[in-house]
Amino acid sequence: MKILVRNLSRETTQAELLALFKDYGNTQYCKLVLDKATGKSKGFGFVEMPHAGEAKAAIKGLNARDVGGNKIRVKKADKPEAGAA
Repeated sequence: MKILVRNLSRETTQAELLALFKDYGNTQYCKLVLDKATGKSKGFGFVEMPHAGEAKAAIKGLNARDVGGNKIRVKKADKPEAGAA
């Protein structure tokens, strides 16, 4: 299941994001979205967890948690619409 994590502190690293989800199970993919010009975090990222039960537990456990001074928002990522660029 692909998970969207929003409202991350600009100081949160990809390793810190991955560590949050590792507590809930196997994480096969973690990507912090970076600004191309500055190389700094845009404040959101994606995590892929292969087991739906673990992913749901992570969403429930991490949504609204304070991380780096920000209350993060965690939810199942929407599938892109067909034909969307």
